[in-house]
Amino acid sequence: MSSYVIRSVRADEWPAAKELRLAALRDPVAHLAFLETFEEAAARPDSFWQERTAGGAEGASGKQQIIAEAPDGGWVATLTVLMEEPGTTDWAGFPVERKQAHVVGVFVRPEERGSGLTDVLFDAAVEWSWEQGAERVRLIVHEENGRAQRFYRKVGFSPSGVTVALGDEGERELEFVLERVGD
Repeated sequence: MSSYVIRSVRADEWPAAKELRLAALRDPVAHLAFLETFEEAAARPDSFWQERTAGGAEGASGKQQIIAEAPDGGWVATLTVLMEEPGTTDWAGFPVERKQAHVVGVFVRPEERGSGLTDVLFDAAVEWSWEQGAERVRLIVHEENGRAQRFYRKVGFSPSGVTVALGDEGERELEFVLERVGD
């Protein structure tokens, strides 16, 4: 695993970012992990992917997309960290009470799962979050996504008790958090 490079994306890498996102949306559990479909994402113009990638590229302060790059240059895993500021509301309409990081878009190609890449990605995400002054890191996970919940617990996240209703089907997402421990 030491041959993989963990880093933030660069703005000009939008084609690779697009390809990895579309691969994620083809995953059998994508409906439990992502709030868009493959068809929706595939229909977006290149300008969307260029803006999305630039917004989370190396050097951006409010968002970072972190990837795992294989020795052959292919991208095998990703996640994105969004900074949320106090006094705003989050994507679900809840008030943000303190500066926090929100991890979204976690994906590891199936052939790389279990290799430890996700642990390293999360280490990089948490480190970036603390550098941005976050007081905590959080994520939202579907109540039926047991695989993801087990991983999040393993790397130190715990349920906060906050739930988010999804649509009219009675499905819920659960918030998991990692609190910053004294410096």
